[in-house]
Amino acid sequence: MTELLKGARVAVRTCMGVKRGERVLVVTDPPRLAIARSLLDAAREVGANAMLLCMPVGKRHGEEPPKLVGAAMLSSDIVLAPTTYSISHTQARLRATRSGVRIATMPMITKDILTSGAMLADYREVSKLTKKVAAKLQGVKRVEVTTRAGTELVFSIAGRRICPDTGIYRRPGDFGNLPAGEVAVAPVEGTAEGQVVIDGSMVDRVRGKIRIRFEHGIARKISGRGASKLLRMLDTAGPSSRNLAEFGIGTNPKARLIGNMLEDEKVLGTCHIALGDNSSFGGRVKAGIHVDGIFTKPTVRLDGKILMEEGQLKV
Repeated sequence: MTELLKGARVAVRTCMGVKRGERVLVVTDPPRLAIARSLLDAAREVGANAMLLCMPVGKRHGEEPPKLVGAAMLSSDIVLAPTTYSISHTQARLRATRSGVRIATMPMITKDILTSGAMLADYREVSKLTKKVAAKLQGVKRVEVTTRAGTELVFSIAGRRICPDTGIYRRPGDFGNLPAGEVAVAPVEGTAEGQVVIDGSMVDRVRGKIRIRFEHGIARKISGRGASKLLRMLDTAGPSSRNLAEFGIGTNPKARLIGNMLEDEKVLGTCHIALGDNSSFGGRVKAGIHVDGIFTKPTVRLDGKILMEEGQLKV
């Protein structure tokens, strides 16, 4: 527990800025209980009124938590959610955020992630870089992404909100992941055309490549090693699960590509897409699922101007 407290204190003190007397809710499930208890202890160290709520393990990322959990979130000042499956892209999380609750979700977090790598980054520096990248995306209409592995994707983000996941969540309604470090946006529905070649991770660490062909914003064809597991997940949620939900850029220099999406999507020099729900961060699709996929060494053009070239940011 002492080892876990180091990362838990970063989350509670540096990232969330928890103050004495604030109502802190730690939402977890049995596999993440030790991590949840370390966060609870860290919150109580600073004098917070902290409690832990343990729910059953869900079935997939983006599934709504039990109603009791949603109600408890609304009654809190701060929510920390080390869970097996993500509640980031749920209506329960969105309602709590809109009511002013500060939330950090930590889906699939492990003891290794809490005690090393991205979680122990200098979050003031991560925040600075993330904001710089987010500023470059403001007002952009057309995004083009290519990789030597075969990614060739174009889509619109015209009018869409840019979401910087800085790791500093101290204002009412702030929300993000911990560990943090990405800029995300929901592409305009129906605009994505082309192919993404996932060579980092998606569901698990990719041993080969997963190819996803998009037409009118929908993943029409998914193939390659590991595709069958992804397809089974998507089929459980219905046709909306194939929506191109997200485009993201990693901004945490301490993040490692380890086969765990919580840390993988933050790796500096990578980008990611997600399939499924985007209603929780500016899109229009409610899908009950949100699945990310990482690709490496991308070149990104924003309205024709290079933001990233083979994994190197130009900011």
